Amino acid sequence: MSRDDLLLKMYDQMFNDINRHIMVVWQSVGVLVGAFAVFALVEKNVVPLDFAVCIVLLLALWLMAHLFDAAYWYNRNLVIIANIERQFLRKEDLKEIHYYFGSHRPSNKMIYHLRIQMTLGIALTLMVLSYHFYIRVVPGLDLPLSNISLVRCLPYLLTIAAALYLLKLKNDCKKKYEEFLRESPGKTIDTTGTSFGIGHGH
Repeated sequence: MSRDDLLLKMYDQMFNDINRHIMVVWQSVGVLVGAFAVFALVEKNVVPLDFAVCIVLLLALWLMAHLFDAAYWYNRNLVIIANIERQFLRKEDLKEIHYYFGSHRPSNKMIYHLRIQMTLGIALTLMVLSYHFYIRVVPGLDLPLSNISLVRCLPYLLTIAAALYLLKLKNDCKKKYEEFLRESPGKTIDTTGTSFGIGHGH
């Protein structure tokens, strides 16, 4: 197999990987279905509200963690794709074909497709926390602190832990992307006269 053939096979595989990582709509649907199913169990007194909210929060955490991971794989593979394209395309192709291969995305920014689903995860988290606060916390605000229940606090403790985990995951993905850009910058392309803006992840 020649080097060109190998690069083209890698090129195809990188696009396949991108498609696999951004097609996570089913995960969002799964989270919504799971949330409805859990609260249906609450209505039937099968699962206590505190634990039901925790389950929904875990589902939302699972979704958001996958989105951060998918964003990293998307951006990393895009760098590899651009590096392969630079082996075949020329400066004039920045105008004649597309300009994306001329410069890599400057940061591990999430594409809109994934950001929309991230918004869903955040909205779901805020909704269930607000509902829990109204139903379980507000009625006991006038009671002494000695009446505070650990079970009632679980959703908020879980939210804090989840936020810390997601921040670490986001930061780790950012560092991995920066490392990849640093170690595999690709062939230098003269991009004089080319403007990279919002369409390029800026």
